[in-house]
Amino acid sequence: MKSNKGKGLLFLLGLLVVIGIFGYLGYDTLQRSRLITDENGVTSQEGGIKLGLDLAGGVSITYQAKEANPSAEDMSDTQYKLQQRVQTYSSEAEVYQEGGNRINIDIPGVSDANKILEELGKPGSLLFLDENMQTVLEGTDVASATPMIYKDQQTGSNNYEVALTFTDEGAQKFAEVTAANVGKRIAIVYDGVVYSNPTVQAAITGGQASITGMASYEEADRLAATIRIGSLSLELEELRSNVVGAKLGQEAIATSLKAGAIGFAIVCVFMIIVYLIPGLAASIALCLYVALMLILLAAFEVTLTLPGIAGIILSIGMAVDANVIIFTRIKEEIGLGKTVKSAIKTGFAKALSAIIDGNVTTLIAAAVLYWRGSGTVKGFATTLAIGIVLSMFTALFVTKFALNTLYELGFSDKKFYGTRKEKTPVNFLGKKAVCFAISAVLICAGFVGMGINKGSIGGAFNYGLDFQGGTSTNVTFNEDMSLERISSEVVPVVEEITGSADTQTQKVAGTTEVIIKTRTLSVEERQALDAALAERFGVDETKIVAESISGAISTEMKRDAVMATAIATVFMLLYIWVRFKDIRFAASAVIALIHDVLVVVACYALAKWSVGSTAIACLLTIVGYSINATIVIFDRIRENLKLQGAKADLAGVVNLSITQTFTRSINTSLTTFVMVLVLFIMGVSSIREFALPLMAGIICGTYSSVCLTGALWYVMSMKKKKS
Repeated sequence: MKSNKGKGLLFLLGLLVVIGIFGYLGYDTLQRSRLITDENGVTSQEGGIKLGLDLAGGVSITYQAKEANPSAEDMSDTQYKLQQRVQTYSSEAEVYQEGGNRINIDIPGVSDANKILEELGKPGSLLFLDENMQTVLEGTDVASATPMIYKDQQTGSNNYEVALTFTDEGAQKFAEVTAANVGKRIAIVYDGVVYSNPTVQAAITGGQASITGMASYEEADRLAATIRIGSLSLELEELRSNVVGAKLGQEAIATSLKAGAIGFAIVCVFMIIVYLIPGLAASIALCLYVALMLILLAAFEVTLTLPGIAGIILSIGMAVDANVIIFTRIKEEIGLGKTVKSAIKTGFAKALSAIIDGNVTTLIAAAVLYWRGSGTVKGFATTLAIGIVLSMFTALFVTKFALNTLYELGFSDKKFYGTRKEKTPVNFLGKKAVCFAISAVLICAGFVGMGINKGSIGGAFNYGLDFQGGTSTNVTFNEDMSLERISSEVVPVVEEITGSADTQTQKVAGTTEVIIKTRTLSVEERQALDAALAERFGVDETKIVAESISGAISTEMKRDAVMATAIATVFMLLYIWVRFKDIRFAASAVIALIHDVLVVVACYALAKWSVGSTAIACLLTIVGYSINATIVIFDRIRENLKLQGAKADLAGVVNLSITQTFTRSINTSLTTFVMVLVLFIMGVSSIREFALPLMAGIICGTYSSVCLTGALWYVMSMKKKKS
């Protein structure tokens, strides 16, 4: 026993040293992520985690269409394509219209506007000219441009080119043009420079062409990137560029970090009180999880924004959930009379399938969202995926190692682990009709609320700036205003005029200018705001400039988000179907998932919560959270069906399974809810606006998992039995 204690102490010290090292690296990463403002007012970071526009600011570039009165369709198409282009700098970059002929690009985490302009390139025009110098094709006919590298068969040297793929209409036009110009040259001209002037050997009907003559792969890559801008519907010219400060400021970051630390401490204390020694092991593992999360966010250069924080919160909840599943199993095994050592081994083994299925299902969703999504959706998916992989690693390996180490140290008595005896199943199915009715009423109320909103505020929801656009007011103050003063003094004046908390502010570095973005203001409201700013801060009203701006989330981006969610749902359905070998499990999970989204959407409509980019993140978080909780219950149903055999009473199996997992459902939801609640209590107004729907989603996800999913599966199973 002494040798075991010695070995256990050695292992524990080793684990604590490892956590200490990674903890220091994580802390250092956090410190380097802090914002630093120099004497010129330029805010930057020393390194660490890249922060988004809402947390750290970045570069703002405004392009203007050369065409005097571009159509709304061309502007929208150009906005969307620019969004795809600037995502090479950050998935959190924002692109929105300003006025009728300008497009603004905000790129987070950078401070050198000239460098960005040089790398981004001037959006020029791509033309295909025949020998008479007539334009036969334009950039709008190009669907994609890709850099290529290949070896010359004769010389063995590398050649570089840009492969072009035409649109369906462009492919047809190119085939006709090449057929009519066999033996003649067609020049490929970008921004006035002839890059290739090949002779047409035959009609090209495949819808593809290439630009040769590149000196390096980097040159081909740059040309391909700029051609993707060249395929814009409009030709643009740079109007202005600025370095802008954070929308939320240092105060929001500081309070969020403090809230996160307090929430995490509460979760650890809760785990230790409820689960004793296993809870201590989980807390040790969670400390390593947080340190590794910070390090990996910096290593993968993930741009962190509020939606990204949502992904981290969800992954922490899932990390706690995996531990709760394991500890519940250990208690059950001890209750069946097994020794603690045997219970630990069996508990981890029995919890494995639920943990893997729950995490893999959510990981599938994250992968699809990253693949098909854009902007904040892509950022959310990145942080969620990193968190899921880490949560599985810490729960299945670090917690297990810590728990076995504590056991070897002498914590081998059953009293340190708790005992859970078989409980009398609660008749959850007996209330299924009531639960179905409650859900139907909530969802219907949401649609009624949307209808009422349509008549009262002009839209189904209270759309925020990201969706609906609004008014951008540029104010030149008489003194340099810090972000904290802007937040505490300027914003209240603005919100008093607008009557809305949806106000975004950015400071232009090196100047006394502040950009204030609000909902669309009427002429009277603009005048009232100008007068209020002049009276309160003594600004010159003639230097206040207001412009209408579009939403940063374009129609195409909304479509991408919906499409990504739909595809993710299909893949999750297929995975559950394959793993559980029963389409009813998959169908029930998806119906419950849709239910959760609709209920939270109803809350947005009825409570008139602002709908912006954070709303997308909230709904995506709920999708991931809900499906994970459902998988745990279905895993128990599957297990109990095997134990009871073909003659199993389905109602009894469902009630027993929900009862067995009920404590896990409540404890996991409670720990996640507490973290978000602390954010809500301590955060600034924009963070509260983000935390409130998230709390509603956690409650709804818990309710649907406990009260609806099992009942849905039972109803479908009974219908199949009767048929």
